[in-house]
Amino acid sequence: MVTALVVIAILLIIVSVLPFVQHQHWVFRVAEFIKIQLLFLQLFVFGLTLIYVQGHPWLWGVQAVQFALIVYHIYILMRYTKFWRQQHVKKTSASSGSVKIVSCNIYQYNTEYQRFISLIRREHPDIFVTMESNADWEQAMRCLEKDYPFQEKVTLENTYGMHFYTKLKVHRLQTHYFVADDIPSIEAELETRDGQRFAFFAVHPPPPSPTEEENSKERDGDLLSVAKKVRKLRLPVLVTGDFNNVAWAKSSILFKKTSELIDARIGRGILSTFHAKYWFFRVPLDLLFHSTTIFIDKLFIYPSVGSDHFPIGCTFHIEPRSKEQEEDVKHLENGEMQEVNELIEEGKVEESDNR
Repeated sequence: MVTALVVIAILLIIVSVLPFVQHQHWVFRVAEFIKIQLLFLQLFVFGLTLIYVQGHPWLWGVQAVQFALIVYHIYILMRYTKFWRQQHVKKTSASSGSVKIVSCNIYQYNTEYQRFISLIRREHPDIFVTMESNADWEQAMRCLEKDYPFQEKVTLENTYGMHFYTKLKVHRLQTHYFVADDIPSIEAELETRDGQRFAFFAVHPPPPSPTEEENSKERDGDLLSVAKKVRKLRLPVLVTGDFNNVAWAKSSILFKKTSELIDARIGRGILSTFHAKYWFFRVPLDLLFHSTTIFIDKLFIYPSVGSDHFPIGCTFHIEPRSKEQEEDVKHLENGEMQEVNELIEEGKVEESDNR
């Protein structure tokens, strides 16, 4: 029993420290996704090992390392709970009306079209965006076009299709291909019903995994390209989609610093969106970031629509003169912009063997 516990503890320790290695191979990056699962497993093994410590004093060394990692995991994850400080602001006469967004990776091979269509008809969002939507999904969603007259359709069969629909006034719609000609991101400049403009970005870069991309170069390059573009904008900005990343990963933190946006999950909950069918493996891959003048009123996860992802939704309003959230913005430190530029270039030259 003791030997088995030690082996399991050492394996958990190794997996926990893999993300500290700044290498973009999936072996090191996938370990970032399962921090929640690692915390619960380490708590269980730590507690069980305490039973045997008296008879095997050398176990204290393993326990000390495990305890340090448990504290580290809690420190990282605590900010994604409702115990963490959350900004609240009262609406003023300058506030925009509420805007509702639904974003969902619908899973290209999901044929339960009506479940997603029913969600949109029930929720009446001002904007909705789909990822992995191909020609079949585009055909299925045509019944919604009467209510959503403005669209940007990127119909692909490689699981990176993307469709954007809105009721709001559109000033500009554009599709970007930052690192590859088959990985789109959609940018929209929109106007609320009471005349306040804002920018919206939808993203879906490829994940590092044993079944998809060997490394995170395209993902990191794509997301950081969006971050640099957002950084130059003077409008309120909201970025959402399937990031194929978790908010506590180094590349997500670099995205946040570069874009100077705020992670909407902080103080609201982890809100895991993947995998919809396997509760133990759920992680928050569908993220949402926003600028300081956008205030998230609600952030929530919808029930399954047949995909491997749960849809994510939010309502927000704009406070054009607000400064309440400025202290939540993190800025790049010396040398980090050079790192950002290098990661973007690596993403552009990377060639996928999977698409």
